[in-house]
Amino acid sequence: MSASLKGKSVIVTGGSKGIGKGIARVFASHGAKVLIVGRDLKAAEATAKEFVAAGGTASGFSADVTKYESMQAMAKEAANRYGGIDVLCANAGMFPQVKMEELTPETWDEVVDTNLKGTFLSVKACIPYLKNSRQGRIVITSSITGPVTGYPGWTHYGATKAGQLGFMHSACVELAKYNITVNAVMPGNVITEALKDLGQSYVDGMTAEIPLKRLGTVDEIGHAAAFFASAEAGFITGQQLVVDGGQIVPESLEALRSA
Repeated sequence: MSASLKGKSVIVTGGSKGIGKGIARVFASHGAKVLIVGRDLKAAEATAKEFVAAGGTASGFSADVTKYESMQAMAKEAANRYGGIDVLCANAGMFPQVKMEELTPETWDEVVDTNLKGTFLSVKACIPYLKNSRQGRIVITSSITGPVTGYPGWTHYGATKAGQLGFMHSACVELAKYNITVNAVMPGNVITEALKDLGQSYVDGMTAEIPLKRLGTVDEIGHAAAFFASAEAGFITGQQLVVDGGQIVPESLEALRSA
């Protein structure tokens, strides 16, 4: 798998922290040339410097996934820096926890614009370049929350993550004629800065519900994304891969206790 990613031009939106950083790090470790995209240019460049120091090829870029012009500038810059675009990891997302009775229409729109519309705009901007790649790949970071599970405070987030899969199913059919595959990774609970902000009691509760008895790492999500982007996954499109330590499998906590 490493050989088929070496030298590939990869964009990772939301790549300066959390799951996006893990995805970008894995691609860089496989020899890909990675454009780390985020709203905060300093954070994106700092992450890129980390990967360069470790022997990888990476650079930072500031862009807003909710603005089409910004996504077009991102795609153009990636092509200019790295000679084209082979892989888009549409990862940028947000999930402010707020229950429906307190959820404002403005916050709903902000989450939908970032998570769902942002996926569409980033994909649309990259299509002209991906068409010219011999190994065009789109990998979407969805979630188990929304498509499979639910949690109080994340109606907005869950709706966007389920929506990404609906988008993927039609997009993969449209783009197959260009030999571009579209797949999604569905993380469960993963150790990130944002997860830690939810508090230790939340972390402990989630860990107790996972058969493997631990949270995932951002690099483990990165390995799943890298597989979808590899030549070895060339006949896989329109699919989703759950990476959750078995969290969605037990029908109850009692099933775990009885194991």
